[in-house]
Amino acid sequence: MHLAYPAVLSALLFCTGLYGVLARRNAILVLMSVELMLNAVNLNLVAFDVWLSKAAVETLHSGQALTLFTIAIAAAEIGIGLAIVLAVYRNRGTSDIDRLRDSAEGPDDDPGPGDAAPAAQDTEKAEATT
Repeated sequence: MHLAYPAVLSALLFCTGLYGVLARRNAILVLMSVELMLNAVNLNLVAFDVWLSKAAVETLHSGQALTLFTIAIAAAEIGIGLAIVLAVYRNRGTSDIDRLRDSAEGPDDDPGPGDAAPAAQDTEKAEATT
């Protein structure tokens, strides 16, 4: 088999994953697109390893070893990524990336040490309850 076939398929997979990362708004779909991009890289690594091993007498199969390493890293990334997405979904009620970006706290929301207004409001509330 020629090297062009897996290389073209890998390029198509990578472009599809890149489009998914840039165009999707759901965090889980973005993680799936990243996995698609990593699988495209794995396909390239194995294809070039097989192609280069035909020329060498002694082969190390380093492309296949790197592929196994990439698969292990991708599995860990998905586990941690899904845990983060689920935690954000429980706290915010959505996994839409645009809504999460809009609801992020800004620097003006946190009162500084010189602001006495929140402390005065807490004192008034405590006096009103007693």
